[in-house]
Amino acid sequence: MKAVRFARYGGPEVLEIAEVAEPHAGAGEIRIAVRAAGVNGLEWKVRQGLLREVRPLRLPAGVGGDAAGIVDEVGAGVAGVEVGDAVFGSGRDTYAEHAVLTSWAHAPRGVTLVEAAGFATPFETALRVLDDARVRAGQTVVVNGASGGVGSAAVQFAVERGATVIGVAGPAGRDYLAALGAVPTTYGPGLVDRVRALAPAGVDAAVDIAGSGVIPELIRLTGDPAAVVSIADFSAPGHGASVSTGFGRDRTPALREGARLVAAGRLTLPVTRTFPMDRAGDAQAASATGHTRGRIIVTLGEPR
Repeated sequence: MKAVRFARYGGPEVLEIAEVAEPHAGAGEIRIAVRAAGVNGLEWKVRQGLLREVRPLRLPAGVGGDAAGIVDEVGAGVAGVEVGDAVFGSGRDTYAEHAVLTSWAHAPRGVTLVEAAGFATPFETALRVLDDARVRAGQTVVVNGASGGVGSAAVQFAVERGATVIGVAGPAGRDYLAALGAVPTTYGPGLVDRVRALAPAGVDAAVDIAGSGVIPELIRLTGDPAAVVSIADFSAPGHGASVSTGFGRDRTPALREGARLVAAGRLTLPVTRTFPMDRAGDAQAASATGHTRGRIIVTLGEPR
């Protein structure tokens, strides 16, 4: 089968399409015929070698962690899914014609598999960071980096919980964030004053999606380092805040909850750019800019 691979660390140009052996579903896993793969920021960092000390790879290596497609193998011990079902989820080496998923949910009705390919990581990460920050109804929460895939999901999940959300993004994202239910504001100097003007009663929690170096400002807003959680700024613990990671956590409940809200029309995660498999490098380059709203997708096979 065809799969996107890289044999050395480097820029987008190191990605190439290669013929590789098909993977197969092990116990507790499923395999899909991939229709589309979600592009996540972690992937270009891994490809570039920025994480080689903490996440060493044996090269050549595959690419991708999220995908949507049609189930074509069901591993031992798996229930509730059958060959032919349309699903989305997380797994390994998903920029490929076939991929094994370790967590999944059925694709919501009325959503294309191209759209569903972008769901898994944003759903899991957004719900996790909100849980870690203990966001609940009646609170005011700041989401820093609110217009990307994870930020968009975090805004909507928080609104669904009954929280007031102040979304921080670039100036071009104001209307987009307002449409998601957030009160928008912008990055840059004066952030604390801008947020305080929008939330005169105070801020209860803050989640940092962007990793843009604003942990001290978020702590000033909440007045409590324990109320600030980042997924991207690993200096946060040095300020008394925390970093949320998904290692060892079951993603399936988050995927199912996100799918439920999508099916009910209460959550949307728009696809803003798509790239064919042979332009996977361009897709990752677009992701690395950090300026994309919604999701970037690599398409494979026949869209549906």
